[in-house]
Amino acid sequence: MSETTVSVTAAASANSGTGTVVAESATARGRRARIALRTIQVLLALFYAFASALPKLIAHPTAADAFAEMGWGNAGMYTIGALELAGAIALLVPVLQSVAAVALSGLMVGAFVVQISYFDGENAATPLILIIPLALIAWARRGQNAQLLRILRRRA
Repeated sequence: MSETTVSVTAAASANSGTGTVVAESATARGRRARIALRTIQVLLALFYAFASALPKLIAHPTAADAFAEMGWGNAGMYTIGALELAGAIALLVPVLQSVAAVALSGLMVGAFVVQISYFDGENAATPLILIIPLALIAWARRGQNAQLLRILRRRA
């Protein structure tokens, strides 16, 4: 049981009658928040997998032309596409969610710099907008980092 549930339950027990309603509504609110966060994660994973990584991995002409213009060529395009796909998948794996959000945020900082320096800021707002839900996921799922560290230490 989480600390929030324990404190809400204790407060509900201390009060008579009406405290139970408060505890139930707080639990329902927490459940809605978890569902909303999970929905954001799934939507971002779909975006990164299909709208961002896939065009790079299949060498769609728009992606290939952009990477050629930057001088990064196919190697850069496939590398960025693979990183985005890995991040999309990791957003759906509970123990990797926070780390994936941080890693994808790093990619978005790089994408912002590239948009400013190579493409005159044409789509520079997109990576900045994507950083906001990624930061929310990284913060909300930060508790998973301790579990990931335990898993890694056991294997080392």
